Amino acid sequence: MSPLLEVVAASRMAQGRAIVSDISLRLQPGEMLGLLGPNGSGKSTLLGMMAGLIRPCRGQVRLKGLPMQALRRRRIAQLLALVAQSAETAERITVRQAVELGRIPRLGPLRPWRPRDDEAVAAALKAVDMAHLAGRDWSSLSGGERQRAHIARALAQAPRILLLDEPTNHLDIHHQIAILDLIAGLSVTTVVALHDMHHALRCDRVLVMRDGRCAALGPPAQVLTPELIRDIFAVKAEIIPHPRTGRPVFDFERLC
Repeated sequence: MSPLLEVVAASRMAQGRAIVSDISLRLQPGEMLGLLGPNGSGKSTLLGMMAGLIRPCRGQVRLKGLPMQALRRRRIAQLLALVAQSAETAERITVRQAVELGRIPRLGPLRPWRPRDDEAVAAALKAVDMAHLAGRDWSSLSGGERQRAHIARALAQAPRILLLDEPTNHLDIHHQIAILDLIAGLSVTTVVALHDMHHALRCDRVLVMRDGRCAALGPPAQVLTPELIRDIFAVKAEIIPHPRTGRPVFDFERLC
C-alpha cells in the first residue's frame, strides 16, 4: 500500500540557489514528524512542497501514491491542511467565520452546509480554547489568538495530514504546551516545523535540515545528540535528565 504522503528526491531552486536538495521521506500513518534546522535551512519550503503549493524542480511529492500536481486543489484540501507561518486575512469577519472556511473543501453543489459542519467548527474552536472568542472580530485578536484560530480552521477541515509551520510562534508558554499536546493527541499524520528542541522531543521522528538537505532523520532521542547540535546550530549542548521525570533537558552555551 502506498504511503499517504511521500517525498521522493525532491529539490527546489530559487534565483540559482538550492533551497531544498534531494529530500526523500515517507510519512508513517499517525506519526508526528518534526522539522528542525537553522533559519534559512529550507523547512518552510519543504512544507510548501508537501502541501502542493510549491512544485519541486526535481523529484516528486506524492499524495496517496499520486503526484501532487495531478490532483485537484479540492481533493488535496480534503486530505491535507496547512497552517502557514504568515497566514492572514484582511476580511472583516468573526473568528467563527474564519474557522468555518475550513469546511469549504467538504461542501459542494450537492453537499450544502449541515449540522455536522457546525459541530466540526464548534469542536475545533473548543480544541484550541477559542470557543469564548467565536463572535470576536478577527482584527481585534492578538497574534497568538490568530495563530490558534488558524489551527482551529485547519482542524475544522478534518484532514488526514496536518502541516504546521512553527505553530508555537507568538504563543505564551501555556498555549505552546496546549497546542503541542493537542497536536500529539490528534489521530492524524502531522508534520510540524519547530525551533525549540524541547518541543521536538514530543515528536515520533525529527528531520534535521541544513542548507536544504537532510542532515539527520530518526527518533529525536537518537538524532539530537550534542555532536549534531554543535554541528548544525553552532552551540554547545549538554543533555541532562530532568530531576523529577528523567526526561532529557537541553542546556545550551554559545560557542566562542
